[in-house]
Amino acid sequence: MRVLSRGFYERDAAVVARELLGKVLVRRINSRVLSGRIVEVEAYYGRDDPASRAYSGRPKFCVRLMYGRPGLTLIYMVHGNWLLNFVAHEENGAGAVLVRAIEPLEGVEYMKRNRGTNDVFSLTSGPGKLTKALVITKELNGVDITREESSLTVVEGKKEKFRVLSSHRIGVKRDLEQELRFFIEGNKFVSK
Repeated sequence: MRVLSRGFYERDAAVVARELLGKVLVRRINSRVLSGRIVEVEAYYGRDDPASRAYSGRPKFCVRLMYGRPGLTLIYMVHGNWLLNFVAHEENGAGAVLVRAIEPLEGVEYMKRNRGTNDVFSLTSGPGKLTKALVITKELNGVDITREESSLTVVEGKKEKFRVLSSHRIGVKRDLEQELRFFIEGNKFVSK
């Protein structure tokens, strides 16, 4: 399957977020392949977005990456969990997309061992759950996901029809008026 190009991420974060739904997140660990269909995401912007990592007073590496080259990973910890984001923005902008949930496809037994659960529906149905299942940690911060040989990439999924729903972002104290959480309607792997 074709890895998404840098041009895919060089657009408004909300557009990128919406279009990531149905794509496949691929994690390579040595010869092992873990993958899942992206079913839930959230878009974040720069310094004017009160829920963003680039908002004033946040860690400098987050700000730097969110204004940096689209198509790189941005990984940071919240409440003891690593969270996976992809830098996505238009030229001279800032933004990132948080991957909130995936539908496991390959390496499910390995993911279950990593999470210590046999419940496939709760395996990757949240941003901290999916990073544990796929062994995504700060060591992958700044990885270029547009390169075929990267240990973390996003590829085109099967062409499927689904309805995209939106809501306000989850777990933020202050949010923008625009609904920036996008998810596949009726998918059992979307976070609760």
